[in-house]
Amino acid sequence: MTVTEQRNEPAGGFHPHAGIMAKAIVYEIENLVPGYARRLDGPFGAALREGVERVIRYALATPGRVVVLPERGARMFRELGRAEFDAGNGLDRLQSAYRLGGTVAWRHLAEFGQARGVPAGRLSACADAVFGYVDQVSALSVRGYHAARTASAGRLARSRRLLLEQILATPPASPRALASAAAQARWTLPERVTMVAVEASGHPAQPDLPELGEGTLADLTDARPCLLLAAETDLTGIARALGGRRIAAGPSVPLRDAASSLHWARRTLELVCSGALPDATVTRCTDHLLSLWLRADRFLLTELRKLSLAPLDGLTGKRRAALGGTLLAWLESRGSAVELAERLQVHPQTVRYRLRQLEELFGRRLHDPDERLAMEIALRAERETTATKVTEVDE
Repeated sequence: MTVTEQRNEPAGGFHPHAGIMAKAIVYEIENLVPGYARRLDGPFGAALREGVERVIRYALATPGRVVVLPERGARMFRELGRAEFDAGNGLDRLQSAYRLGGTVAWRHLAEFGQARGVPAGRLSACADAVFGYVDQVSALSVRGYHAARTASAGRLARSRRLLLEQILATPPASPRALASAAAQARWTLPERVTMVAVEASGHPAQPDLPELGEGTLADLTDARPCLLLAAETDLTGIARALGGRRIAAGPSVPLRDAASSLHWARRTLELVCSGALPDATVTRCTDHLLSLWLRADRFLLTELRKLSLAPLDGLTGKRRAALGGTLLAWLESRGSAVELAERLQVHPQTVRYRLRQLEELFGRRLHDPDERLAMEIALRAERETTATKVTEVDE
């Protein structure tokens, strides 16, 4: 073959050297990239050898042409990225191997081209093709790595939602079933938990869970989203991670009572959203136990009011409110007429008049501790209900 023919067909002339170049790349990677010495007989080695053939075929024969991998080849490099993730590795070593392979390939191609009199412009185009190919396979592996990480995160999220469902089941799943589900979810079962009810959103996408804390289980796609906290956590930070949605925390309870904690967290959130409790981004149910208790069973409270406050039933609304307020103030403080007058913002003589009326209406019941307790509970419940209704009207 003449020199001119060799210049026109540098790829054909280089083919006999392809094996030497592949061995040189393998040698360099084995010695300079830790962890790859024994991996070159497997998928990585196959990808490397195919890459050498492809560079020869396209970079030299048609310089300037973009080397486009077929789907089979692209899939192979994506799988290399997936394999790195599955092995618990980062991408640094794989990317180093790619760059090193590209450098060695270019060195051999340059030496070959210069020895054969290949024009400098054509060699420069070959260099672009070699390192463009390296960039392409690197990007494919990055894509495969991130796809594997996303899929793994999705599987882990599903496993953790399933674990949360089993914890909240009524009755809860058996300790053995929970231990198995926790192992699959890579989550350590705590002794105590706090459940958090989350205000529903029109955008139920999961936030970045690491921002919620590693000890957190979350189901934010449900119509009534919730979180399980396995440790003391900054609730304000959680609300911020949730985009400022209102949250309510139930009491800290043993793991087996998580469903009860969630019940009261959700009840607290309902009262916040309805205006019965102060509007706040973060609310703890333990700060409002009396309000929650007074609203726990409407039927029983209604019956209690009927029995304990029956003497007030015949009065007009305004008069009933005045005497009921005075009775509650007296029951709560057992203060003098002057003290009650200051509390109620009325004249002491008005208080004395009302107290005489209450004595006539209730008689001996005012001196029975059980009766007084029943009256106070009923009146407090009325006050809570009235405050809620006023708030609803104002809104």
